[in-house]
Amino acid sequence: MGAELVTVSTDTQFVHLAWQQHEGELKDVKYTMGADPNGRISRLFGVYMEEAGVALRGTFLINPEGVLLGQEVLFLNYGRNIDELMRRFKALLYLSKKTDEACPAKWKDEGDKTLTPGPEMVGHVHEALQG
Repeated sequence: MGAELVTVSTDTQFVHLAWQQHEGELKDVKYTMGADPNGRISRLFGVYMEEAGVALRGTFLINPEGVLLGQEVLFLNYGRNIDELMRRFKALLYLSKKTDEACPAKWKDEGDKTLTPGPEMVGHVHEALQG
């Protein structure tokens, strides 16, 4: 899809290795796992919790030009859903090429119904999606 996935946490690279070796959910991880034990990167993204010395769970979708296309910040005990992340990622990629369109909440892939924003759409989204 023309993207690179990098995860970063305040854990060290040794903790990442232990997680990957012993946690079944991570056994097939092929992406880069970055270590930020001093919180420098987490502070740059505004997700570092100084008192606790850990970072909130932030997801940042950044294009190759360095423009932030989307972000989500969640509390520590909230799991993320890769299917929803990929839906949003694909929608943002699509919208970067089709700037006059909007992807509704249930949009999943290219070819799905999109909307054309404008004053006539206000109060008529449901009808537009049905047509």
